[in-house]
Amino acid sequence: MVRKLLAGVLVLGLVGGLSAPAEAAATWTPAYDLEGACVTLQAFNGSSSLGYVVKDTVGYGFTGTASKAEPFRFEATQLGRYTLRDHTGAPPYQSMLGWVWAGDAYGERSDWTVTSSAGRYRLVSTATGQQMGSYLGGLGAGSATMVLTPASGCAAIPDIATGVSGAPGPAVDSAGRLVGWIDAHAHVTAAAAFGGSMHCGDAYAAGGAPVALAGCPSHATLGWGALLEAIIAGTDPINSSERGWPSFTDWPQPDTMLHEASYFRSLERAWQSGQRVLNVLLVANRVICGLTAQHTSCDEMDQIRAQAAYLRGMQDYIDARSGGPGRGWFRLATTPAEVRAIAAQGKLAVTIGVENSEIFGCREIGDVPQCTTADIDAGLAELQGIGVSGLYPVHKFDNAFGGTRFDSGVNGAAVNAGNLLSTGHWWQATSCTGPSDNEQPLVSDDLAKLLELGVELPAGTILPVYPSGKICNVRGLTTLGRYLIQKMMDRGMIIHVDHMSVRTATAVLDMAERAGYAGVASVHTWSDRALVNRLLGVGGFVASYAFAATDDGTGTPTFLDEWRANRALANGGRITGYGVGSDVNGLGPQAEPRRSAGSSPLAYPFTALNGTTVAKQVWGTRTFDLNTDGVAQYGLYADWITDLVDQAGADRALLARQLMSGAEAYVAMWERARA
Repeated sequence: MVRKLLAGVLVLGLVGGLSAPAEAAATWTPAYDLEGACVTLQAFNGSSSLGYVVKDTVGYGFTGTASKAEPFRFEATQLGRYTLRDHTGAPPYQSMLGWVWAGDAYGERSDWTVTSSAGRYRLVSTATGQQMGSYLGGLGAGSATMVLTPASGCAAIPDIATGVSGAPGPAVDSAGRLVGWIDAHAHVTAAAAFGGSMHCGDAYAAGGAPVALAGCPSHATLGWGALLEAIIAGTDPINSSERGWPSFTDWPQPDTMLHEASYFRSLERAWQSGQRVLNVLLVANRVICGLTAQHTSCDEMDQIRAQAAYLRGMQDYIDARSGGPGRGWFRLATTPAEVRAIAAQGKLAVTIGVENSEIFGCREIGDVPQCTTADIDAGLAELQGIGVSGLYPVHKFDNAFGGTRFDSGVNGAAVNAGNLLSTGHWWQATSCTGPSDNEQPLVSDDLAKLLELGVELPAGTILPVYPSGKICNVRGLTTLGRYLIQKMMDRGMIIHVDHMSVRTATAVLDMAERAGYAGVASVHTWSDRALVNRLLGVGGFVASYAFAATDDGTGTPTFLDEWRANRALANGGRITGYGVGSDVNGLGPQAEPRRSAGSSPLAYPFTALNGTTVAKQVWGTRTFDLNTDGVAQYGLYADWITDLVDQAGADRALLARQLMSGAEAYVAMWERARA
């Protein structure tokens, strides 16, 4: 509970009420190990006791009777910072009138920076800088130090349990190979993407789940968030409510793409169930950012920087909830060696990638690039400086590096309109045979639906006309694109070919083959089979989008179909480990419930691939079940991956082996790229 610091309190005899040591020459250091502690507070002015803190009418006072002291629970909000909860669950906060009062919810004034020295503690309001002490006879702004005594009767911290128990199998085998699965494409920093307001909810927050997973008025009925989600995900913009914590009656669902689905306790559940590597893609889009009602900078590099800071803050937050710096299970890794070291400790290695359309400002406007080779050099150096291991040279729009692979349907119409705003032109296409970039990317019905949702096109816009059937983007890899790819290879960075047009990706693989470069990847089913075969031929890595295990009735591919088709390629025998690309919090849906789940459900509790026992996960008052909810939130990937293997029939053992070798295959590919 209070671990080493309270052990020191006991040794000093402070629990028995002896005089506290003098603090004149004390050295105060951050208190990291109070997460979950249930204690009483005894206030001291020097060596004189002011009494024990008790609950008063609206705030708190003092008593000389230890048995009447109020018990407080500590919950870490960041490293060295906490919110406290009295026995009713109310968080003490520093009021503007000087007293410390009992609040009804976490707020910045209920955040306390805590330091310690020789068994004494200082609690300072993080927001105001006022130290907790005695104020006009009650608890308030003062200069007291506190002695913490273990107590009982504390309120529970509003939190989410993972539902996982039992000892996992080893994360590294006897030969030093990683044992665990990889999500090679996730967007857990979505809360800080697109200017910071498009997404509702956070993967972590001071104040815990009630703050991170609260509903957002902007995403309720006909709010701008609801309208954007209708365009992106095809959801109904007329919602009955926007209920998040604790009932979650409206979200998360497999198709709620603009609501948080990767809260850190759900990531923890997946890690406890056998995940060993999480590749987080920092995502940005200047045009989408500009569509939101409120936003910070829409410059795509600014968006990347903001998400990198968010990710570092997430590591610190999980450390804080785990007992201090370096103690958390969520560890950022910038090299393959760091991944291996983290996995050897049984923790989750988190690697960083980048996925955006105008990286380094490299738009093209009317075929004129808006950046130089110097911008590329400086940009790559900056990205590697913040730990980025790979990137997507092309994302949703054509850019100065090459052409994009087309989206389809209403979403495709929206992205094509975005391409017009970014580049000054619609996607330009020609008929093609063999691998293509999609069917018709803009039809009148899709455009009509887009306009019905309030999307406006520039005045005088002339709609494009495309050939019927298979079409290909006329744009391939540009001169600047070749420069970027060469510099990425020089730096040992992973080149993600998904989202590239056929012509662009073909030219990139030509370069990789000539150089014998293994650092190429397709990790969420945005490439065609011929390109995947070539990628495998140079030693690259493949993961499939996390579709339903079997037919879900939507007409989308299944994960098993994709895996089997890739194994059947000429170079499919080179697949030693296979990955999952969840795209969680991205602009793609998660897996719906399996259609056959009614007759052959995943039974709870189940045994995960790493040997742990997994029960249903509960968020607040909502219990999640893969059979009825699909992958509504990231914690259900523990369930999904187990169910996936169960549905593989005669391929069950091979699929389990390749998934649990996925982390090793990815890291080995990265090592070859850096050799």
